Amino acid sequence: MAVNIYGIDGSVKGSMELSEVFSTPLRPEVIRRAVISEDSYKLQPQAHSVLAGMQTSARYYGRVHSFRSGRHMGRAIRPREKLGGGAQGKVRRIPSSTKGRRAHPHMVGKILVERINKKEYQIALASAIAATASKKSTAPLVVSNAIEAVKKTKEMMQIFDKLKFSAQIAQSHDPKMGGKRYSVRRHFRSALLFVAGKECDAIKAARNIPGVDACVVTNITVGKLAPGGSPGRLTLWSEDAAKSVEKSIAKIYPHK
Repeated sequence: MAVNIYGIDGSVKGSMELSEVFSTPLRPEVIRRAVISEDSYKLQPQAHSVLAGMQTSARYYGRVHSFRSGRHMGRAIRPREKLGGGAQGKVRRIPSSTKGRRAHPHMVGKILVERINKKEYQIALASAIAATASKKSTAPLVVSNAIEAVKKTKEMMQIFDKLKFSAQIAQSHDPKMGGKRYSVRRHFRSALLFVAGKECDAIKAARNIPGVDACVVTNITVGKLAPGGSPGRLTLWSEDAAKSVEKSIAKIYPHK
């Protein structure tokens, strides 16, 4: 697939052949599964302290003739607080008591991560990359490597304006988009993804713009290419990123 290479002034500087990964068949079901797997790593394990509700002087004595047992006193035999002179206080520790432990607390050992096979994830990643170059969703957009030398956000905004991205970027974070106070498709609040071939100041400059995400091609994920599992995100590739993306796929896997 041959595509044009745009300069930072918005004009066409040349053309290039995209790698075969941009021709991968679209697999939306695999992409959604990969996004779910990535999102599961963001879940926070929840559990209570093993000492919650147990930090009290209350004890249970079950023997008939035991001291503080409460036998033959007309009181329920429950773990009660120890008071002076052998007296017993309020019931503690058990779930039905005040400030007692929970009957069925969260278990920190619960498996929250939805794992995915490495080959399956790479298929999803290749499919999400191909969706950025699909004529049905969006055209493949490649810009010259001169964009990686940009250091200021103001300059990056001017480049996006010349590449005619200003309308999409402004609409992505407009709270009144579509006549509603908030956008229904919240996972598309960031309209443009900029992918650079190496670590550079241009990534920070682009990331400072509301409605724009940026990353290195070696750190690209399915969730960035297809937010919410919906493929076909508007993506701007630098020339080096478009050339090296196929080699980077084999090294990218979220579960390491």
